[in-house]
Amino acid sequence: MTTRTRELLPGLLLIASVAVTAQFLGNIVSLLTPLVLSIGIGAIIANIFRLPTWAEGGVSKHSLLLETAIVLLGASLSLEAMITAGPILVALVLTVVAFGLLLVTVLARTAKLNDRMGSLLAAGSSICGISAIAAVAPACDAEDTQIAHAAATILLFDAITLIVFPTIGRVLHLDSQFYGVWIGLSMFSTGPVAAAGFAHSAVAGEWATITKLARNALIGIVAVWYSFRYTKQNVGEADPSVGRIWTDFPKFLIGFFALALLTNVGVIPSAVVDSIANTSDIFFLLAFAGLGFEIRFDEMRNAGMVPVLIVGTYLVVVSGLTYILVTLVL
Repeated sequence: MTTRTRELLPGLLLIASVAVTAQFLGNIVSLLTPLVLSIGIGAIIANIFRLPTWAEGGVSKHSLLLETAIVLLGASLSLEAMITAGPILVALVLTVVAFGLLLVTVLARTAKLNDRMGSLLAAGSSICGISAIAAVAPACDAEDTQIAHAAATILLFDAITLIVFPTIGRVLHLDSQFYGVWIGLSMFSTGPVAAAGFAHSAVAGEWATITKLARNALIGIVAVWYSFRYTKQNVGEADPSVGRIWTDFPKFLIGFFALALLTNVGVIPSAVVDSIANTSDIFFLLAFAGLGFEIRFDEMRNAGMVPVLIVGTYLVVVSGLTYILVTLVL
């Protein structure tokens, strides 16, 4: 066993234990899915007992587990359905992202919030949560405290939306495709979007993930835009190059669509596709368990109310507008 394996194994085993427990409880408590339970259990452990140092290395790999799950999810993607809904979906994503960036920027300036903090919140809300914050932070020359506050604010709403959106979908008996596209346009981070989608149904989970990935694909463009914007203030510190676009681009998207293509042209047999789908479910469960350990209630409390009010306003406005838009076009 290599040194690196010994460093990662304890944390990975902890994630696996949480995932198994969540699966067991999910089979007993039908109200909550194993995916939601895995995040909740991880958050409880992290905030009551704190994450042990020996587990940090393995738990930190939850993002890689999530990316792997999404790549494997490509095998379940129907390109025929995507081609049919593609232009509409792309139009919805571009409209919502552009409107969201503008809305948060205006709200931040109205509230006299620091410009860089406003940019972090705009990217995190409109694109893909903490990943977008991390991507645009160098371009904005943001301070560590600003990054932490923005991340904590997004995490707060990730936790809230994990409960609220599945509840709305269940109470209103929303159609799976409608619900998936709606939350994919409205929620923030990829993990919670997938969790909320699969909490409704497998079809909803697929559409939620597909829609969210379409938003994620804009991360490089938005990062470059912020690089140009802040170049005027920080000459020579931003690097809006092709290399920057490639660095910020979520590369697992390539694997996702490649696997989808191979499946849809018949290269991968249907029996293998089923096995891949089951493996994807396992990786999602493990990734969500690790995601729960990233939730810090004290950081959310210390983040302050102005960012919370801004992002909360964004969530209400955008989720309401997207509900109307999706009703009109689907």
